[in-house]
Amino acid sequence: MSGNGGAATTAEENGSKMRVIRVGTRKSQLARIQTDTVVAMLKALYPGIQFEIIAMSTTGDKILDTALSKIGEKSLFTKELENALEKNEVDLVVHSLKDVPTILPPGFTIGAICKRENPCDAVVFHPKFIGKTLETLPEKSAVGTSSLRRVAQLQRKFPHLEFKSIRGNLNTRLRKLDELQEFSAIVLAVAGLQRMGWQNRVGQILHPEECMYAVGQGALAVEVRAKDQDILDLVSVLHDPETLLRCIAERAFLRHLEGGCSVPVAVHTVMKDGQLYLTGGVWSLDGSDSMQETMQATIQVPVQEDGPEDDPQLVGITARNIPRGAQLAAENLGISLASLLLNKGAKNILDVARQLNDVR
Repeated sequence: MSGNGGAATTAEENGSKMRVIRVGTRKSQLARIQTDTVVAMLKALYPGIQFEIIAMSTTGDKILDTALSKIGEKSLFTKELENALEKNEVDLVVHSLKDVPTILPPGFTIGAICKRENPCDAVVFHPKFIGKTLETLPEKSAVGTSSLRRVAQLQRKFPHLEFKSIRGNLNTRLRKLDELQEFSAIVLAVAGLQRMGWQNRVGQILHPEECMYAVGQGALAVEVRAKDQDILDLVSVLHDPETLLRCIAERAFLRHLEGGCSVPVAVHTVMKDGQLYLTGGVWSLDGSDSMQETMQATIQVPVQEDGPEDDPQLVGITARNIPRGAQLAAENLGISLASLLLNKGAKNILDVARQLNDVR
């Protein structure tokens, strides 16, 4: 393969040269597990290529005493990885899709979105509350989460609980739960717990009717240089069509709302019988004011038609091997739902949430 992947090198193995592709990742155990999963898929597809993993810390990993929503930086967990991509120090990077902004810096694109795991949230309880649910926890029990989205939805449903910020990687948060006696429970993504092999700690799964999830939650994204056609071709086989289309709709919804981690926005998508259903909602910070709607679109996935050579991105994603018409239908669904909510007054809810978050 040829291309402008400047980081790709060669390594000697059994007297012959193997191509080496460098893969960037965050340093946390979960990030490494996720990256190992992607690399294992690539190795199975390309046994003649060697993959080298390069781990680095991001801004979001370093600032642990402030809620993510207060930091104000949109690329908390991606910027340093993108810097390495730009400098040709790595060829591709692996992210949790929910950490990737809906507008990428110039020169970058998401070249693959892997099959999604369970996108829902889970409650992990302190050992003394095993067997409880959020509903049956004692009055004023402290529940840890750093997500405005979770707090807004859960505070509304469980007003007897107190929600407190908790930061750190999964290992750190579980340690704080078990050892500090400060929290009765914490809320985490099901997918992260499953990837860590900690399914046994899940005490309650929050289904969408209780707590809708974050845009892109449960899916892994592979980011590459937009003009590196060689690497784009290499990773594009990892695209999972259903996950891709659901996430395009979700990201288009979030982008059109101009949302992010500083406002409570959540989604739920289902693909069934050629129909893509998107439910999206916005909340005030305390959950007292909210708005949500559901829309659907027909998403036919025919044989790939010939598309334009320049392959413009949709919400930061390049997917040449998935029919363009299906992608556009998914994007239009997200935009239409966001427009519907904005026309009904969602902008006021989001503006107030932003202002209150800034002064808290």
